[in-house]
Parts: sequence; C-alpha cells; structure tokens
Amino acid sequence: MSAKRFTHSRPLSNRQIDKIPDDKPAVYEIKNRAGDNIYTGVARRGRVQDRLREHLPGAKDAIPGAADFSIKQKRSIESARNEEQKIINAEEPKHNE
Repeated sequence: MSAKRFTHSRPLSNRQIDKIPDDKPAVYEIKNRAGDNIYTGVARRGRVQDRLREHLPGAKDAIPGAADFSIKQKRSIESARNEEQKIINAEEPKHNE
C-alpha cells in the first residue's frame, strides 16, 4: 500500500487541472472554501483531468461550493476505488451519495 498523501489543495480551475499528472488512476477530493471535503471521486488513467473538469461550475457534474481539489495517484483503478470508498465512509462528503 502506498504511503503517498494527497497533493496540496489547488484552486479548481482549468489552469490548475492542466498541471496535474494524468498517467495513473487517482482518487481526488473536492473541497469548499473552508477546506472541507465536499466530494470524493476516482478517475482512470488518462481521465483524471477530464473528470475534474466535469466538476467545474457550469459543467455536467458541477459540485456546488467547489473551490479547491487535491489528488492522490494510485497503482490501479481498484486501489483507487478502495481508497475512495474508505474516504466516503469515514468523511461522508456532502455531495457523495
């Protein structure tokens, strides 16, 4: 199991999304201005940037109140999904069902 932590929070913007790696599956957290995790998601390799863009204001899966994001790359989509579920169970983000 990787001891890697989430990246530092960055503003949820196209410019910041363009800077993140997209070469591995990832778990991501979307946070409000207060720094609270309001949504946790997962993306496959090659889809991390696209998935985050889908949460921008006005996009198809926009997250109300989204201000920042952080990611954690994983070795496989299965390990990313497992971590996503652990975070959702522990933190109960507002916009996760």
